[in-house]
Amino acid sequence: MSDTKINPYVALAIGVFSVSTSAILVKVSSAPSGVIAFYRLFFSVLFMLPLFLIKYVPELRLITRRDWLFSIVAGVFLAFHFILWFESLNYTSVASSTVLVTLQPLFAFIGTYFFFREKFSWKAIVSCLIAVFGSVIISWGDFKVSGSALFGDVLALIACALVTTYLLFGQTVRKRLSLVTYTFVVYSISTITLFAYVLIKQEPLLPYGTSDWVYFILLALVPTLMGHTIFNWSLKWLSTSTISMAILFEPVGAAILAYYLLQESVVWTQLLGGAVIIIGVTLFLLDERGMNMKELKKKQPLIMNSRR
Repeated sequence: MSDTKINPYVALAIGVFSVSTSAILVKVSSAPSGVIAFYRLFFSVLFMLPLFLIKYVPELRLITRRDWLFSIVAGVFLAFHFILWFESLNYTSVASSTVLVTLQPLFAFIGTYFFFREKFSWKAIVSCLIAVFGSVIISWGDFKVSGSALFGDVLALIACALVTTYLLFGQTVRKRLSLVTYTFVVYSISTITLFAYVLIKQEPLLPYGTSDWVYFILLALVPTLMGHTIFNWSLKWLSTSTISMAILFEPVGAAILAYYLLQESVVWTQLLGGAVIIIGVTLFLLDERGMNMKELKKKQPLIMNSRR
């Protein structure tokens, strides 16, 4: 599968749990969406800065123009993903928003096919459809096809497309750069983009209560540094489509957290949909792992012959 000592699938599971806390922290904050997104990325960059300055600055010289371009595009798309998703939480529920944002396979399958010519087995496609169907079941009892809720759903769906594009552009750069350098560069670009957005929108950066500052810092530490950074690390070992499938677990975790922390009720459709998602994701990951093992076995004879 890979030469890493850390199982990328285990790391991916930790990342998914971490990002599941994001919607909860955004929901309880009183700040505007752009401000929340800005401070989330700003504190993330601030926490990474010492390590980057000490060890990774020389790697900036190795970044090509193409890498810079792709990193800038990825950073801008990530920034607007956060803006639109956070804004959607003002109009619709945690379950609905996270479900729509995590419907990334619909976009990732198309993107990886056209950009990277990745091929998928019929089992992978079926398992993806199963997982997506599970997401639809979760959202069925919560969607309100009218008014503000529908507007929030549309924002979340657009945010889904943006984060998939962010991963697609990052997949090509991440394979050539270290995790810290790539993440620091992309998060810095996102921070600058969000700062400009906040200024244009004239959203206040100050003052905010102690609780809001705690939420900003937690958003940086947990869903960003422990969540998205792990996804960036995984891009070196796993494809965008695999990561997108695993992220379908997010609405399950978010719904559970919303139930205990925000007193949002969990209905039978969310429980059933969560079970269907787990089945679909498990089938996909098993198929993906099987495909990777087959590719590795094909390469082994070639490696042995080349050594001879």
